[in-house]
Parts: sequence; C-alpha cells; structure tokens
Amino acid sequence: MSAESTHNYAKIVSGMIKFPLLLAVIVSVNFSIAAPAIVPRPPEIAASSYILLDAKTGQILIEENADEALPPASLTKIMTAYIVVEEILSGNLSLRDKVHISEKAWRMEGSKTFVGVDTQVEVEDLLRGIIIQSGNDASVAMAEHIAGTEEAFADMMNQYAEVLGMSQSFFMNASGLDTELYYNTMSARDLSLLARATINRHAEFYPIYSEREFTYNDIRQTNRNSLLFRDRNVDGMKTGWTDAAGYCLVASSERDGMRLISVVMGTASEEARAVETQKLLTYGFRYFETHKLYDSNQVLTNVPVWSGAQNFVDLGIEDEVYITIPRGQAEAMTATVDVDETIRAPLDNGQIMGVVKVVLDNNILYQGDVVTMQAVEQGGILKRFIDWITLFFGNLFSG
Repeated sequence: MSAESTHNYAKIVSGMIKFPLLLAVIVSVNFSIAAPAIVPRPPEIAASSYILLDAKTGQILIEENADEALPPASLTKIMTAYIVVEEILSGNLSLRDKVHISEKAWRMEGSKTFVGVDTQVEVEDLLRGIIIQSGNDASVAMAEHIAGTEEAFADMMNQYAEVLGMSQSFFMNASGLDTELYYNTMSARDLSLLARATINRHAEFYPIYSEREFTYNDIRQTNRNSLLFRDRNVDGMKTGWTDAAGYCLVASSERDGMRLISVVMGTASEEARAVETQKLLTYGFRYFETHKLYDSNQVLTNVPVWSGAQNFVDLGIEDEVYITIPRGQAEAMTATVDVDETIRAPLDNGQIMGVVKVVLDNNILYQGDVVTMQAVEQGGILKRFIDWITLFFGNLFSG
C-alpha cells in the first residue's frame, strides 16, 4: 500500500464514520426505508399538572405545568417510604424492628393503618401501611422512629429531595396532610424523579406498591390506586387527595419491555385521576418504545494506530445505552463516529477518542463518548520511525 493510499484509508476510517447502528464494522449498507413516524398530538389531560416519561431512559414524552409546585397530599408518602427503604438498605433499620406508636401518631386524622397507642409495630407492617393504606399514623410513627420527631424527619425529606434533584419540593410533614398554616409542595417532575428512583433503587421493595390490599389489626383495606384493579400492566404507585391538592396519582406500568411513569395532579375526582392517567399511559405505549441502542463494551469500529505495538484499536461504548423512539423507527436511525484523523500510541484502555451520534429525522437522539476497548503500548524505535516516515510522506503528497 502506498503512503498516499495509507493516509487516505486512515482518513476515511477515523474521520466521520457512518455505519449501520448494530454493526461493529465499516461496510457499505443500503438502509431499509422505514415508514415515517406518525405520532399524533398528545391527548388533552384534565389536570392542573402532569408528566409522562420512560422509566428506563428518563425521556419525557408529555408534560404540562410539570415544574409548578403544588400540594401533593399523600403523594408525600412516596418520599416517606423512600427514606424508610434507604434506612433499611443502609443497615440502620430492619423490617423486623419494632416501632413504638406515640400518642401523636395514634391521633393522626385521615387515612389510617389503625395502629394502637403505646404498641410496638414492625417496620414491615408500617411500610405496607404507608404504601398500601396511605396511613398517616404509620407515616408519623416511622418518621419519629427514624429521626426522633416528625419535624426532624421533614428535614431529612428535604435533604433527600435536594440529592434527587427535586428542585420544586418542600416538606413540613411525613403524611402530606394540609393544615391552616402550611402544606407540603412537590411538582409533577419532582414526583416522576422520585418514582423513577424508587423503581430503580428499591427493586426489592417496589412490588409492595402493586399489592391490592393489606390487613392490620384485623382491619382490611384495599389499595386506593384503582388502576391496579383495571389494568394488569399497572403495578404502582400512589394516590393522594386533600381539598388543596385535589385528586392526584403517580402510576407506573410495564408493557412489552417498556416501563412508563405518569403523574397527574389536581384532577376533579377519584375516577378522573384514573381516567386521565390511563390516557397518558395508552398514548405512551401506543406511539413510543424503549430501544436498546448499544450493549456495554460494544465495539463500534476498528481504526489504525500509528507508532503502536499493534496497528489497530477497537473503539466502542462503555455502558449500555437505551433511548426512547417512535414505534417502528429503529431501522431509520443512523450513527456517525467522529474521531481524530491520526491516532498515535500509547493509548490507555477506556481512553476517550471521539463521539458517536445517533440521528433520526435530523434530530440527535443520542450523543456519547467513544473510547478505546484495549490499551495499545508504544511500538519499538523501528516501528515508530517507519510510521513517522509513512505519515510524513502521506501528509506531503496529500497537500
């Protein structure tokens, strides 16, 4: 191979490389022509605020007033339960631990688990009471057990909110009950972040949100999330209602490998929050899909290396990549890799060498780092000299 042809080859494979999305080699491909994505406008949702997102990718499909801070009522208890589980996972708490029920917890109004004053109740029963029965008494009991007082627990809630990026949330109690002086605030976006963190971080405990009933103290109560009884794909999460908040619902549903999270706040009735949620979920599942773009450590291409102990290096993606796309559009996507024209050794394993971009209809769906998949040591003196001469004359003739 001549110096000029060698240089041109390097320029072709290490410049803007276009290749089929799922292949790891550079080949000439005739892409199949996919039908255009026909996605209708989102449905009208009768709620003060709402959001729908793909739980796997975090991609938002629909939103309206999603950053408005609103009273969340018992949706507050998703955070209360989240902290309980975090305490369990950290080893500070056990499901079998006994919790003392104070008079304050016992006297809580509204929805209750009906725990007895001055009794000892296991954490597991209180956690189910919070999630399934929306027990205000159970929420206060757990708050006092973890932090000493409900006020101190509310401070923990605000710190967790900050860590999770919930910028429009502020907590003053563990139950979500409104008073004449104050109420908690959360936004639909914040609730979706919290729901996603619960699903992803607390997989072992998340199935509690799908349980349809719980009996404590011989009192059987059904889950207030009516979608658990209507839609077999819905497996969570939590309802809420107060005069200030209206009827609210955070729901999650999984179908054909795709999980969606929806939040509706400020609807007019129990039936309305279920109906409006179903509209969001139906739209999301019908017109979108979660698509696995790359496996972890997937090789995308192989490019020349100059002055190295080996002549080529694999370039690829370190982590799994998922994206949300309109249904049926996977074949219409294209990918390009942009790396330096001339790559010289030595190279470390995992060294960033460029960027991969995945495009659909001129929109960038994904952009991420392309890294070396193995280390390349510097070659010997003779190898480095030969490569230097080759590059020198290649650059000379290309000019």
